[in-house]
Amino acid sequence: MHFTHAIVRPPAANFADGLTTADFGAPDVAHALAEHADYCRALEGCGLALTMLPEDAAHPDSTFVEDTAVIARNVAVLTRPGATSRLGEATAIRPALAARFHPLHEITAPGTVDGGDICEAGTHFFIGLSERTNEAGGRQLAAFLEGAGFTAELVRFTAGPGLLHLKSGIAWVGGRDLVVMRDLAHHPAFAGWERLVVPDGEAYAANCVRVNDRVLVPAGFPKTAALLAARGYKPLALDMSEFRKMDGGLSCLSLRF
Repeated sequence: MHFTHAIVRPPAANFADGLTTADFGAPDVAHALAEHADYCRALEGCGLALTMLPEDAAHPDSTFVEDTAVIARNVAVLTRPGATSRLGEATAIRPALAARFHPLHEITAPGTVDGGDICEAGTHFFIGLSERTNEAGGRQLAAFLEGAGFTAELVRFTAGPGLLHLKSGIAWVGGRDLVVMRDLAHHPAFAGWERLVVPDGEAYAANCVRVNDRVLVPAGFPKTAALLAARGYKPLALDMSEFRKMDGGLSCLSLRF
């Protein structure tokens, strides 16, 4: 698991107009921009070169670039987001991806895929089926991945508070280790994997991100950071308060490759 690049996009001035199911109040855009800048510095500190795309006020959710593509070593797939208001985000990011990846595969109707539902675990992919990713899209993505030598499986799960996407509740951090929220810990898809269950009250921290030799974790969840450290990982805490208000997490803010 070694990344050298990431694509990011800062939140636009109308970030608060985006979609959310959270009940934490409206985000402070200035604070969100500061958090995003800290996030970008952390990626650079982990050794990644950044492609910074411009703000996109036409799409208030566009800072969550992870939902627009799935990238894994020798394959890149442009997604088709499941929320109608976000369909244009994939079109907007196409030039940045097409400049780097040939061919650039694409999810087509009636399929829908949000990148936040796709958990890469080494050479295996968990494809979450949610309100944003349907079976048609999941099967298209699985075919692209399997054609590139990966394995993939569809994971049906029940969305609930704090679990909009599959990766809202699960992250692969290396080897056979999955960080999972308690609601997903006993899902049959994860049998045979070592499940590091985030402590009660810290479910949001299940959305952490392994970036080279560090694991980015949201600030304010010390028990999860301690759990990772005890397992031999090197957690790096980052404030995500404003993105959490918009159903966003650490993985959502970049496309890493």
